[in-house]
Amino acid sequence: MDEFYYISSDVLDIETIFNVVENKLKLRLSDEAKINIERCRKYLDNKIGENKKPIYGINTGFGSLCNVTIDEKHLSTLQENLVMSHACGTGEKVPTSVVKLMLLLKIQSLSYGHSGVQLDTVLRLIDFYNEDVLPVVYTQGSLGASGDLAPLAHLALPLLGKGEVYYEGKITASETVLKKKKWKPIVLQSKEGLAMLNGTQFMSAYGVWCIMNAYRLSYLADLIGTISLDAFDGLTEPFHRLIHLVRPHKGQIKTAERILRFIEGSEIAIQKKTQVQDPYSFRCMPQVHGASKDALAYVRKVFKTEMNSVTDNPNIFVDQDEVLSGGNFHGQPLAMALDYLGIALAEWGSISERRTYQLISGQRGLPSFLVNDPGLNSGLMIPQYTAASIVSQNKQLATPASVDSIVSSNGQEDHVSMGANAATKCFKIMENLKSILAIELLTASQALAFRRPMKSSSFIEDFCSAYTEKVSFVDKDRIFHNDIQTTIGFLETVELNAPLFQN
Repeated sequence: MDEFYYISSDVLDIETIFNVVENKLKLRLSDEAKINIERCRKYLDNKIGENKKPIYGINTGFGSLCNVTIDEKHLSTLQENLVMSHACGTGEKVPTSVVKLMLLLKIQSLSYGHSGVQLDTVLRLIDFYNEDVLPVVYTQGSLGASGDLAPLAHLALPLLGKGEVYYEGKITASETVLKKKKWKPIVLQSKEGLAMLNGTQFMSAYGVWCIMNAYRLSYLADLIGTISLDAFDGLTEPFHRLIHLVRPHKGQIKTAERILRFIEGSEIAIQKKTQVQDPYSFRCMPQVHGASKDALAYVRKVFKTEMNSVTDNPNIFVDQDEVLSGGNFHGQPLAMALDYLGIALAEWGSISERRTYQLISGQRGLPSFLVNDPGLNSGLMIPQYTAASIVSQNKQLATPASVDSIVSSNGQEDHVSMGANAATKCFKIMENLKSILAIELLTASQALAFRRPMKSSSFIEDFCSAYTEKVSFVDKDRIFHNDIQTTIGFLETVELNAPLFQN
């Protein structure tokens, strides 16, 4: 039997969305949401009938055409034309996991009753979500202001029986799927096309996806870094609680506590050391990993506000008898937050690659490149090259998008956020980070094996044992691409048994 999440005015947060996605919950509108939607639509119909003055986007053109009044008999055509003309996305196709989040966030925003859409329109979006009829959306085309116009236009096309959708594992014309489902195309009423296109759901969906994954990667960065620390025969003193209480950044304290918990009981950790200090990539994990944790916490707060907001334009306030045109579609809060998250993710990768480099460098009793018979075998020399290359790309991708702006719509839209570019860059950085951490785990696991018969903590030994069932010890050269890909898969699926969203 299907389980449902009811769209309502209850506060939506990252954990709720994760639960909906992870447990494949279907969506339903609460009675409250249905009432809000229908009440707003009725108000708008009455408003148009009683008042013939221009109301932006409802009986006028759009953008710099806002002063062109549209006859009442053309209002439906106006909205359909808006959707078709704005569906000019290009680039790569947006992953279906992100498209599904776009649908969820758009439904949530429309449910508050400030957008003027028909109930049937929202119910059809819910049908798309529940039955995995997912619009084909493209990554390029949004300036992150006036809403994510091009991506959201592609999201809206299937409502009209236009465009393409993913259905049953392939891309199909939406008209074909609607006929198969016996769904009639929606006839858009006044304001509805604009309500669909104005909004930040493209940026928001990417951000939510990146945040959910970032918490998992934060945990893995700490764990893999700790495996590297022990394999490098590193010191535990830098993680002593007293050090971090006198500089009490929350993420720093959390990281140090977690590292000590991971390494507790390690034979390697308690053996006598010859070095006085370790390189910063080991010693300063709390400070570096922790700063990224704190950035993630800030970004999560921004997105929690956004996904509980109405971001189309104009906004309709039934109780106050107001239809107000403003700028809630402007993505500046998201653009800056996404840039910040991209930097945070890139730093986890940057310090990870440095630990990989140290492990293969022939120090602390470890063989060069962590292989027997170096020379005949190159060992883990080139995986580190790969990590270095990806880290460099992440540095380039982490250049802020939000400091840029390009004038559009004949000067009417003269400052834009570029939040969509920040979103897709952040997603790429996140995917790159998985590869970097995978290379570190491959390297750290190999280095740990050279410490035998001494063992690390039972926690680390159990984790590495599960890993080496997938990727075995490297006794001679082989095709490391396969090992890296297998390791990425392991990191994406391994059960962590940790409350991810509390760090």
